[in-house]
Amino acid sequence: MRLVFAGTPEVALPSLRALIGSDRHEVAAVVTRPDAPSGRGRTLHRSPVGALADEHGIEVLTPAKASDPVFQARLREIAPDACPVVAYGALLPQSALDIPVHGWINLHFSVLPAWRGAAPVQATVRSGDEFAGASTFRIVKELDAGPVFGVLTDPVRPDDTAGVLLDRLAESGAGLLLATLDGIEDGSLTAVEQPADGVSHAPKITVEDAKVDFALPGMAVDRLVRSVTPEPGAWAEFRGERVKLGPVTRDAVETELKPGELLVERKRVLVGTATWPVRLGEVQAQGKKRMQATDWARGTRIEAGERLT
Repeated sequence: MRLVFAGTPEVALPSLRALIGSDRHEVAAVVTRPDAPSGRGRTLHRSPVGALADEHGIEVLTPAKASDPVFQARLREIAPDACPVVAYGALLPQSALDIPVHGWINLHFSVLPAWRGAAPVQATVRSGDEFAGASTFRIVKELDAGPVFGVLTDPVRPDDTAGVLLDRLAESGAGLLLATLDGIEDGSLTAVEQPADGVSHAPKITVEDAKVDFALPGMAVDRLVRSVTPEPGAWAEFRGERVKLGPVTRDAVETELKPGELLVERKRVLVGTATWPVRLGEVQAQGKKRMQATDWARGTRIEAGERLT
């Protein structure tokens, strides 16, 4: 099939590479978010998807909005059979959805109808789900509600952060997306409407959502921190300043501490929760580099009874 791929960040790259390498499909163009300023000089840079397309000599379309008439006119000229989508990051109006013959086929990182929205993997980790997954579906006007072509599942490991899990799903999901497009092309695959039951939502995670409340049970603290690692990053306050926190663990030797209370020992730093204390991993104070919690505690000279809030 003749394809126009839509995506922006690195998580979309495994899928784009799989489609470029397929002998059954042609990636005629990619659609990605406009070049954005980054780095100290705030110079404009291509998105990861745009940069990969440039490497392969593929046309790159960067509309500010998918409703742009010039963009839609070019899309009609290209005449794609389907538009696969992975983390494009912009809304698609019905006028754009109607252009490809087989529609826009999205790879979403949950087993739909669970965790519709912008942050399904974060929601999976934070909620303590036993399994994560990915789904391919045809995009409709309602958010992530279109009929599903295929799914895969992946057990969530005890130490999975959202970043690690998303990377894993991006690789396996690339195979699912390719298989979906193969099935659409040869007519062996039919989309099935999502059930009305089991719908849950995963809105975009904000920095405030990533603040750690040590009044929660230790298991909830662990899941929260892993769910926002690496982005936007878990944090708490110490002596009135924000400190970023890496993943925590449950220590083999338990100690009674009040929620947020710190206990500094030679080889570990513990923080109290509503249940058992958690052991801090990496800590990053404002204006400092990320370091092991023991090094942070030594430099900070934490006094008995001090707390993370």
